[in-house]
Amino acid sequence: MDCLREIETDGNSNPIQISRLALDIGGSLIKLVYFSRDSGDHEDPLNDSVRISNGVNGRLHFAKFETTNINDCLQFISANKLFFGVTIHLKATGGGAYKFSDLFKEKLGISLEKEDEMDCLVTGANFLLKAVNHEAFTYLNGQKEFVQIDHNDLYPYLLVNIGSGVSMIKVDGDGKFERVSGTSVGGGTFWGLGKLLTKCQSFDELLELSQRGNNRVLDMLVGDIYGGMDYSKIGLSSTAIASSFGRAISNSNELHDYKPEDVSRSLLRMISNNIGQISYLNALQFGLKRIFFGGFFTRGHSYTMDTISVAVHFWSKGEAKAMFLRHEGFLGALGAFMSYERHSLGDLMVNQSVQIPVDASSSTDTNYNPLERDLNETESMQCSVYQA
Repeated sequence: MDCLREIETDGNSNPIQISRLALDIGGSLIKLVYFSRDSGDHEDPLNDSVRISNGVNGRLHFAKFETTNINDCLQFISANKLFFGVTIHLKATGGGAYKFSDLFKEKLGISLEKEDEMDCLVTGANFLLKAVNHEAFTYLNGQKEFVQIDHNDLYPYLLVNIGSGVSMIKVDGDGKFERVSGTSVGGGTFWGLGKLLTKCQSFDELLELSQRGNNRVLDMLVGDIYGGMDYSKIGLSSTAIASSFGRAISNSNELHDYKPEDVSRSLLRMISNNIGQISYLNALQFGLKRIFFGGFFTRGHSYTMDTISVAVHFWSKGEAKAMFLRHEGFLGALGAFMSYERHSLGDLMVNQSVQIPVDASSSTDTNYNPLERDLNETESMQCSVYQA
């Protein structure tokens, strides 16, 4: 897998620590991926770990910031010297690579080398699906199941990247793809409407609020229309949603009469259902059975994933599967990171033996499942760099 090669020495042929940084600056979030050389053979029990035998050991680190707090991101880069002694040019993708180019130059004295957003998304997804075991998984009816990816039978697939909006990309191979559709109803819709309706100040706050909600307070179900009965002739159960927020028209309640958690739950359900259905219809158009969902929308949130999965399962009559990625939010940043290879980089060979390390508090718990945790926060994965 093409990714990174940078072998520097201290004059005695001993490798020295390096770092390489790439960014995906979106409308809602800034995602960072950077590589650092291990100073010695050690394990970090708090970080996602990918073990490699042979090669030069190092770590791929992941971090994110809200775009509205871009100064926090700049301070993070500066304080950790992520570009110090490496380059004054950083690879970046996303609309913010253009919007904030002058700000990076002013504050950090570095230039952003812009990479195509769709190229980066596909490159990042292909890297994860090929290089990291237990990257993709299904989630249906509360059951999480990792999918073994056959590298010889990966393509074609549909990549659904859920950011502020949604892009749907038919991927036919490395560098071979086509954006076939999309929708403006995405993560930005959930966050924007949720902020107006609930006064939540962040996406994560809104998502957490939804976990305590009940969408049936606001959603009109099939059973509400048919006297509690299923509409079995067309395959609709009484609990299926007939109209999102439809109950609000049948009474004189105002917004303040509803609990914010119920509003956020209905909103999340509406948007997730919509994305799942549109994704399947696009997959159907091209005869695709596998749909991978990326972007920072799901956040490993069970209700979101289950809603998308149910929509895909229902409309495909069980023929298509919704699959999610553990590093879902970093596709673009990973793609930008790997674009360094076009100039001077070689092969990154990854062979994962441990997906999530067990910390001291859980090492004696026989019921502990290390695969239940998802990596979407400020963490890292260990890897090795091989000189070509």
